[in-house]
Amino acid sequence: MTEQLSTSKCDSPLLQAFVDNRCILVKIAARITGCRSRAEDVVQDAFFRLANAPQITSSFKAQLSYLFQIVRNLAIDHYRKQTMEMRYSGSEEEGLNVVVPNASPEATHINRAALNSIADALDELPQRTRYAFEMYRVHGVPQKDIAKELGVSPTLVNFMIRDALIHCRKSSVHHV
Repeated sequence: MTEQLSTSKCDSPLLQAFVDNRCILVKIAARITGCRSRAEDVVQDAFFRLANAPQITSSFKAQLSYLFQIVRNLAIDHYRKQTMEMRYSGSEEEGLNVVVPNASPEATHINRAALNSIADALDELPQRTRYAFEMYRVHGVPQKDIAKELGVSPTLVNFMIRDALIHCRKSSVHHV
């Protein structure tokens, strides 16, 4: 497997040094990342960073040193990111074996029975009490707004909600 390098000259001495030493840069990145394809990505990222970098007119040795340092730093960053992703993620097969609490048929049946019991208990309440309870507990409407809408005092709304809750609890105890 031979790698072809561009024979054209770059307008920047730094980019030309990059092109001339690309194979070495990939090897440096591969030692850190542990994978040649990831190393290729790192070197490509380095190239894009260098393309936007200001012109550096230092010695060839300093330019090489600068290139190696950029690739090394990017490879380390890539390796750290990969390590963190691996720590917090797993394979797709692992996701298939995750236990979901209350996902058994029995738990589903019990939860549905409890909801039906509560729905039956709410049906037994006076319409105004049921409305106040549902608006407060289900929709999160403040009690003062419910009181204003029903034309009653906030204290009475509080008592209606309390009475509805007590009624639902008693009904669910009798049905379970």
